[in-house]
Amino acid sequence: MLVLLPPSEGKASSGRGTALKLESLSLPGLTEARRAVLDELAELCAGDEEKAREVLGLSEGLRGEIAKNTQLRSAGARPAGEIYTGVLYDALDLASLDTAAKRRASRSLLVFSGLWGAVRVTDRIPSYRCSMGVRLPGLGALGAHWRTPMAAALPEAAGDGLVLDLRSSAYTGAWKPKGEVAGRAATVRVLHAPTRKVVSHFNKATKGRIVRSLLAAGAAPAGPAELVETLRDLGYEVEVQAPARAGMAWALDVLVDEVH
Repeated sequence: MLVLLPPSEGKASSGRGTALKLESLSLPGLTEARRAVLDELAELCAGDEEKAREVLGLSEGLRGEIAKNTQLRSAGARPAGEIYTGVLYDALDLASLDTAAKRRASRSLLVFSGLWGAVRVTDRIPSYRCSMGVRLPGLGALGAHWRTPMAAALPEAAGDGLVLDLRSSAYTGAWKPKGEVAGRAATVRVLHAPTRKVVSHFNKATKGRIVRSLLAAGAAPAGPAELVETLRDLGYEVEVQAPARAGMAWALDVLVDEVH
């Protein structure tokens, strides 16, 4: 099972670990594309601060994030599972999982990123600021920048198992499962059952809990149909829409009564 996650806007500090080793990150087919973004981002942020703030879409209060991006090669690197914070990652709470569940997380979870393309939660990265929606002056839109290298690297990472896609819309454009891979992929929406509406905070928290439940239970559904049964066994109310034709992902709605 491969679980695709969005990153978080908020990130923990880099700390004092060893510096980034770009070649040590998972999915080595993305290395050159990562280097291109890293180089341009660092150059942008070392130059005109106002231009960098505009390109990165940062508010005045986040101006300090620009300086962080100038230190990406020298700052301490920590496992991505410790760097990413926020609602989904708080609910997932990787640190409190038992040893076996942590091993499953290291194999199964893949976090998408405007800077790194995608990383495993055990990959050591520095704290940074660069969303997938950024358009760098030289490389252009990052979503488009990542499509070609992702098209080669992600099917291999997916293997022949289930692909559980929990990414936000900003990150789905960088790679979409196609063909046979799409047939064993499932997307998930979390809906407030009484209103049938998506509530952003609740959506993120529930997705984090879903991933935690699967990891803690040692669940390994072989495909979308098995995933539906597994989630129901774990206590989730799930509605499912099977693909209308080959080459499309399954669509799952998880219904929850309480918004918290």
